[in-house]
Amino acid sequence: MKVIKEISAIQDISDYYKCTGKKVALVPTMGYLHKGHVSLMLKAKDENEIVVVSIFVNPTQFGKGEDFDKYPRDFARDYHICEKAGVDYIFSPDTEEMYGKNQFTKVTVSDISEKLEGKFRPGHFEGVATVVIKLLNAVKPVRIYLGQKDAQQNVIIKKMIDDLNIDTEAVICETMREESGLAMSSRNAYLTKDEKNKAAVLSFILSEGKRMILSENVNDIQEIQRQVTKVLKERAPGFELQYYEVTDNNLLNEIRDLSGYEGEILISLAAKTGNTRLIDNIIFQKKKTPA
Repeated sequence: MKVIKEISAIQDISDYYKCTGKKVALVPTMGYLHKGHVSLMLKAKDENEIVVVSIFVNPTQFGKGEDFDKYPRDFARDYHICEKAGVDYIFSPDTEEMYGKNQFTKVTVSDISEKLEGKFRPGHFEGVATVVIKLLNAVKPVRIYLGQKDAQQNVIIKKMIDDLNIDTEAVICETMREESGLAMSSRNAYLTKDEKNKAAVLSFILSEGKRMILSENVNDIQEIQRQVTKVLKERAPGFELQYYEVTDNNLLNEIRDLSGYEGEILISLAAKTGNTRLIDNIIFQKKKTPA
């Protein structure tokens, strides 16, 4: 396994493998890797000849007062995790290599980026879209592997790829979870043991929303929100639910008439405890309620 720091070098490497008929896959990360990242690497390795993992803590997707400076970093640890997973290259540029000194161009996926997370983190998805398209242009992968935990980010990246005719397939992989049900995240490192135990309720209230919709035929989204907020307050005092939304998984439009809706449903949430903010989601299929 080799570590590449220059964009021109990783482009040359990708071009070489393309000429030899080998498929290059990209797993984009900000480092401090966990089992969720490893699952993406293994799937990428299973479906492609060459796997590149990018490790880059992207400053443009962090807002003022967010955790860019304290975001967990441990490159030596990440290196050994990638090596064990059979990764071929780590692409780990510094900020100047990625952005240069005078970058004026930004990528915006309008509308979708302004919902859910976008309401609480203005500019975040502009930073995400911009860095992802730069990574795609650098690595030139046939496929990019993403975890389902970042549902809105996935929708935005897929839309950007489609709208800009980018020759890369976005492969969305299942969220990896702790035994408690808590979605694996690098930011879980911020949680105390007690907070981590309480945070397990987040996956539970997502499942409760799904159960209410499918098993109880509850069509009032506000009633679902009231019920899950009550559960959160009882089981995880100290956690603030910032949003709990029921949308489609295409353009993230709110589903107002659950009884008349048929198709894929995405329930997304964000919750905060202290200075730590966690997101999670659940996706499932629904058929129209018989009249």
